[in-house]
Amino acid sequence: MGVIDLRSDTITQPTPEMRRAMADAEVGDDYYLDDPTVIRLEERAAGLLGKEAALLVLSGTMGNLVSVLTLVPHGSSAIAEATAHILINETGHLASICGLSTRPVRGTGGFLSPGDIETAMFPDSVLHPPTRLLCVENTHNAAGGRCLAPEPMRALSDAARRHGLAVHVDGARIFNAAVALGVDPVELAAPADTITFCLTKGLSAPAGSLVCGSRAAITEARRWRQMVGGGMRQAGVFAAAGLVALETGIDRLAEDHDNARRFATLLAGHGLSIDPGAVETNILFAEIPQDLMPARDFVDALAAAGVRTNPPKGNRVRFLLNRHVSRGDVETAGEAVGRLLDERRAQSGGKQ
Repeated sequence: MGVIDLRSDTITQPTPEMRRAMADAEVGDDYYLDDPTVIRLEERAAGLLGKEAALLVLSGTMGNLVSVLTLVPHGSSAIAEATAHILINETGHLASICGLSTRPVRGTGGFLSPGDIETAMFPDSVLHPPTRLLCVENTHNAAGGRCLAPEPMRALSDAARRHGLAVHVDGARIFNAAVALGVDPVELAAPADTITFCLTKGLSAPAGSLVCGSRAAITEARRWRQMVGGGMRQAGVFAAAGLVALETGIDRLAEDHDNARRFATLLAGHGLSIDPGAVETNILFAEIPQDLMPARDFVDALAAAGVRTNPPKGNRVRFLLNRHVSRGDVETAGEAVGRLLDERRAQSGGKQ
């Protein structure tokens, strides 16, 4: 059989329609603001999230970086959930480039409460970096693709505003959240000063992310983008794929969510520790029983059976569904997990 790749939705390939659009893209020089395809993409992105303007950047990490640089000065501090991508998976740019101290707070299901913000605020003292920013991730990757709905997002934002904090949303998979919750993405973006989202991942474009916000914020973000090396020329070549992604890829994300729930059900049926009812989008984590086999051995054996995942963290393995994984692939991968675990149980005499 072919390889079933569950490492990430970043492995998605551009669609034939995207490839044609890229080949035929009308381009200019983005530095001079005269690439018509980039302009159309930025206008479309801003409209989808109800913001005044948008800026095309090369990646979600760059988008988060320039957003933070735009919103708060060096020497400040930022509050974020302790396992947020912006804290643990973006090479430490909050400290090294943005000059911020961070206040990591362990949330529930990946999200903070208004009370958490109250607790995390530094006292107003010359001894402390003033707290100026709240970062929210939606969906939350490390929490298993969990979604933050509009009402709790507004509550967080209101608490942040009471303390004079700016609000940035790392919305790499914000459309996954909108589809799963059945809400307009405008509702999820409304409380944010800036919000990013990726054209890659489930939307399948080959490159690019967008920063959305007020016109003034985007003007400032453009300057920071230039400073960190993100200035582009004929970027319309890949912006054209992004336009196709936004027109054709958002509603399709529901298929990935359905497949993720089905796969979670199969994994639970084979004895892995996972709650299928908690799977909201296309990301799921399962714990490998330590008395059955090391998680690293599980991943290696599954790869040998044709199912790829990323290395485990502790005894937890992440599976991520994407448009290249069909329902049939889900069933096949589930069968591979079942065979692997049955063989290991047989080797251990049926004991777990």
